[in-house]
Amino acid sequence: MPAFSAPDGTQLAYHVVGEGEPLICLPGGPMRASAYLGDLGGVSKRRRLIMLDLRGTGDSAVPADPATYRCDRQVEDVEALRRHLGLERADFLAHSAAGDLALLYAARHPERVRSLVLVTARARAIGIDFTAEHRREAMDLRAAEPWYAMGRPAGDAVWAGTATEADWDAMVPFQYGRWDAAARAHAAAEVEQSNEEAGDVYASAGAFEPAVTRAAIIALEVPVLILAGELDSGPRPRVARAVAEWFPRAEVAVQAGTGHYPWVDDPAAFARTVLTFLDEVIGRGGRKRPH
Repeated sequence: MPAFSAPDGTQLAYHVVGEGEPLICLPGGPMRASAYLGDLGGVSKRRRLIMLDLRGTGDSAVPADPATYRCDRQVEDVEALRRHLGLERADFLAHSAAGDLALLYAARHPERVRSLVLVTARARAIGIDFTAEHRREAMDLRAAEPWYAMGRPAGDAVWAGTATEADWDAMVPFQYGRWDAAARAHAAAEVEQSNEEAGDVYASAGAFEPAVTRAAIIALEVPVLILAGELDSGPRPRVARAVAEWFPRAEVAVQAGTGHYPWVDDPAAFARTVLTFLDEVIGRGGRKRPH
């Protein structure tokens, strides 16, 4: 398994899946090992996925200083990976909480970004977060599901700060467009793939300076795809569109019938959307989003 050294000496691992132009993939969680990304619904058939295990997750080493789990302090880990790969500029894909890491990286190293794909991604780094109302709105879209009656009160307990483990478990189906065997298997792996201590530090105080990051992002002249799930709460499609407004060259794709893991819910549609963006938009020099 390939590895490289972070600036502080921590050994970081990454996994390579597929063939073609490299696509650096940053996992969410926060601080979940990259294994849950799989082959991204078949994107690996035409792109070589370079899937980073963030420090303290998967096959990467635990850092000497737990404070380095903070999102902004991991930006240089991503830059070290780019240098290790020998890429002058790279295409990046970030999922969920890694949206913040990708935004901070793009703000600090804009000259190293060729394109950016944000998949059901957070944007606290630019001051946009997902509220309890967003969560409730998405949950209520699932009122016809047999598990809704248990899951909806569990959500209220989470937002009230009184949730039990059973409440958290009851909310899991809302993360998927279909609570089928594939979704259950994907969800079952989360506990063993996640570093909860690191996740607690990831977005801690000082991690984000939204005004500074926004000022950098509005000058980022690279193609950006923001992919939202129709049924997802983070982000809701309209929130994804609000995030897109900060980029000069962003487009939004809302994948029908999917939740927070659209490549699990509808692999073919996900791969088609991402590969079309990477192959056609980048190959033709990009499209500027009309205002």
